[in-house]
Amino acid sequence: MSVLVFADSSDGKFKKSAFELVSYGNKIAEQLGSSLTVATINHGDAAELYTYGASKVVNVESGDLNNFNARGYASALAAVANNIGANVVVIDSSADGLYLAPLVAVELNAAYASNVVSDLISTAPFTVKRKAFSNKAFSNTEVKTDVKVIGLAKNSFGTVENPVDGSVESFSFSVDGGLGVNTEKVEKATGQVTIADADVVVSAGRGLKGPENWGMVEELANVLGAATACSKPVSDLGWRPHSEHVGQTGKPVASNLYIAIGISGAIQHLAGVNASKVKVVINTDPEAPFFKAADYGIVGDAFEVVPKLIDKLKAFKQA
Repeated sequence: MSVLVFADSSDGKFKKSAFELVSYGNKIAEQLGSSLTVATINHGDAAELYTYGASKVVNVESGDLNNFNARGYASALAAVANNIGANVVVIDSSADGLYLAPLVAVELNAAYASNVVSDLISTAPFTVKRKAFSNKAFSNTEVKTDVKVIGLAKNSFGTVENPVDGSVESFSFSVDGGLGVNTEKVEKATGQVTIADADVVVSAGRGLKGPENWGMVEELANVLGAATACSKPVSDLGWRPHSEHVGQTGKPVASNLYIAIGISGAIQHLAGVNASKVKVVINTDPEAPFFKAADYGIVGDAFEVVPKLIDKLKAFKQA
């Protein structure tokens, strides 16, 4: 079997998930006794990928794919997979990845195993461990198709450095008939940690009483190098942008640390953040549902607790 990993990039930089996927791809290639190939799209500088064991990189060069388009990307990755004879394709579980992976599976007539959280349980039969029931349980899933597409859950495997001397091959690709999509302008926030890439997320809810009090949330996030987020009611009220809404009906979070301030913990919110490894809750209500799901909890007024936490963290960093 040959393993193909898609290393996604944005604005000329590889996403953090790309390094985790290469690390994972190396591991399962070792388990299968096969080779690893890493695919990139319009990103010819793969030096960072070599650090994690990507000795062979195929860069898809296509003027049709300067911006993300799931169908175009799926066709390109399927073409690379067919060209190298890949039996396993690994894609991340970002919002783009969740859109892309099923389309790749259709192109390759493959089964798609989403939310995979570890290396292979078994190679014969090919069996993976997956999150199920909104991250409340795990499922051991046997994949029987000749070609398999794996969606690796964020922060489930980690990054493993394995420096190698690598090389990049070019693969020219054009979308038959074009994409039928014209992008005039793409606006993105810069200089901020995004929820998708963050190891730490600081989130707040209606307990902050108003948008004017968000300064301490942003300050705490800045000290921790974290992304800021919010609950659904907060975004619905217009206190924070909808892009920061996390939960089952917003963006899913699988950070290493999730801090919830003034969020009671509705079931939809908990389902969307349950994959985070460590959850810390600050709330005045000791009966708030979030405390039952939390690893650490502080019963107290956020307006007293958070400033003290910021001061302690600043002192710790300066020590």
